Amino acid sequence: MRNLLPEPPATLLPPDEEAEAALTAAMDEPGVEAVAARCPDFSGAWAALAGFALNAGKPVTAYAYARTGYHRGLDQLRRNGWKGHGPVPWSHLPNRGFLRSLHALSLAADALGEADEAARCARFLRDCDPAAGDALAG
Repeated sequence: MRNLLPEPPATLLPPDEEAEAALTAAMDEPGVEAVAARCPDFSGAWAALAGFALNAGKPVTAYAYARTGYHRGLDQLRRNGWKGHGPVPWSHLPNRGFLRSLHALSLAADALGEADEAARCARFLRDCDPAAGDALAG
């Protein structure tokens, strides 16, 4: 059966060139922490911090960082017309901080034994864009 309702348009977050450049220049965890402190709305920094924490075996810290990036990203998506569903394309670079935060949240929840939360986040990531799930899974 074909869905006759139109898909909502893709949500494309505006670029934050200053924050992106600062994150690219940050070479280590303290550098990324400085970016997050200077640009707290920038999900990319929170996702990177969650990645550091996951790699260090600190799932509680990773969960906190990822949850922050996720919520900051949701706020930005809503400000840019997202209504709680519809595509958030991985191919649009400014969307990747939110998508990476969502992926890190799934991994951290799994590491904490929160299987339902991990599955919900993984499903939400794929609902946003299956390409994001593919890119981040492998």
